[in-house]
Amino acid sequence: MTFQGKTCLETRRLLLRVPEMQDLDAWADMLRDDGARFIGGPMSRAEAWRTLAMMVGHWALRGFGQFSVVEAATGNCIGRVGAWMPEGWPGTEIGWALRRKYQGFGYAVEAAAETMRWAFEDLGWSEVIHCIHPDNEKSKATATRLGSRFLRTARLPSPMMVSLDVV
Repeated sequence: MTFQGKTCLETRRLLLRVPEMQDLDAWADMLRDDGARFIGGPMSRAEAWRTLAMMVGHWALRGFGQFSVVEAATGNCIGRVGAWMPEGWPGTEIGWALRRKYQGFGYAVEAAAETMRWAFEDLGWSEVIHCIHPDNEKSKATATRLGSRFLRTARLPSPMMVSLDVV
């Protein structure tokens, strides 16, 4: 696994790769949806572009980050999943967000489980958390399927300044 040489993880149905400009349409679709309210949205296309750029920047600064999730059978970008630890974050997080039409098929669990394996085995993490809005029942269910449990409530750093459940 390398960053500059097309970093990639694979599961039975998915390809996880560093985000690319070609993912903007899919990311904009995901982030303009009302479900994005749990991750700072809904957002305009311009805001989605800045979010995509921020995720790529995280890769450059930390050497890991959120992957674009690609459905292997179709080549469609269906969302993002990955390692996340910006400055001031409450821990080493594996987070996920999928486009609405790809939810409910087990993709988030499949991609997050592989990303967690990678974080423990390759990144050397000793703990993984998921920061989930208290009202986001779908993400809480995903975390439960991953074997996670509620740990505490934490306040995210500025500019987010919201309290989320840490599981």
